[in-house]
Amino acid sequence: MKDFEYLHPHTIGQARQLLASSKNAEPIAGGIDLLGMMKDYIDEPPDRVVNLKSIPGLNRIRQEKDGLHLGPMVLLVDLEEDKNLQQKYTAVSQAAASVGSVQMRNQGTLGGNLCQRPRCWYFRSPVHHCLKKGGTTCFAMAGENKYNCILGGGPSFIVHPSDLAPALMALNAKVTITGPNNKSRTIPLEEFYILPRVDPHKETVLKPGELVTNVIVPPAPAGSRSIYLKFKEKPSMDFALSAAAVNLTLANGVCKDARVVLGGVAPIPWRAKAAEAALKGKTINEAVAQAAAVASTQGAVPMAQNAYKVPLTQTLVKRAVLASAGIPQPAL
Repeated sequence: MKDFEYLHPHTIGQARQLLASSKNAEPIAGGIDLLGMMKDYIDEPPDRVVNLKSIPGLNRIRQEKDGLHLGPMVLLVDLEEDKNLQQKYTAVSQAAASVGSVQMRNQGTLGGNLCQRPRCWYFRSPVHHCLKKGGTTCFAMAGENKYNCILGGGPSFIVHPSDLAPALMALNAKVTITGPNNKSRTIPLEEFYILPRVDPHKETVLKPGELVTNVIVPPAPAGSRSIYLKFKEKPSMDFALSAAAVNLTLANGVCKDARVVLGGVAPIPWRAKAAEAALKGKTINEAVAQAAAVASTQGAVPMAQNAYKVPLTQTLVKRAVLASAGIPQPAL
């Protein structure tokens, strides 16, 4: 690992200044992703690392009138164990609990999980100068693509690895971004991520010197329930082959509103709007859940080795819909 500056700001303003005043600086939260990339010389290692853990107040969970406020430095274990989240924002708690190992959840943060880089092994390989690293080729197209995307691909075929992002998107969360000159903006989390066809070298709308400073989840309406289901190759410490976050609002068994967001199958957390349309206005039962499941993969274009993700995703969506509606089903 090359030498770098390691700086400890005490305010968000100081952090912004330190990031903006260097041509090659990165913020560090839990450090799980960034330090791994630096050690393996993935992409250009930073000259300056700005430690966000030294800024007080960024690790708070607060219930306000406009909803739940989550600081970017909230630990994943705190999201997993918070009783309010378990009851009212279940998908978020479940998504946090699904991440890695106990050790990772005690170190990893919400902001880091939302902003982590892709796990495609060509991008993570120090010997492959792939498209995402400034090359001209996405090697997954003709290479090993078992773990790559089936939706939204091209010209890069990564999948976004975050578990928290699909769960929070299903709950209609917003993210506050603060940048140079103390300028802030709050946008839907759905607009935070960008597809490779927009910019193959980036995953988010963050500009140099900008930081995620807050995540806001609106109050859960009466009759709503959210579920996050994830399928991974190994029982622990693994990323999603596919995941489904479902948030239903029911009245007398009829679906008044639905949000279905997929993980592990697209370069961004993928909102399955066709599945949502298949649920709205319907009495939830197994047939309706199956129709939504099929609709969730509408437009999927599997690669040579990952067609299995289509039926896998449909199964997860069906189970998540039924679970959100409180309908018993066999164990996985």
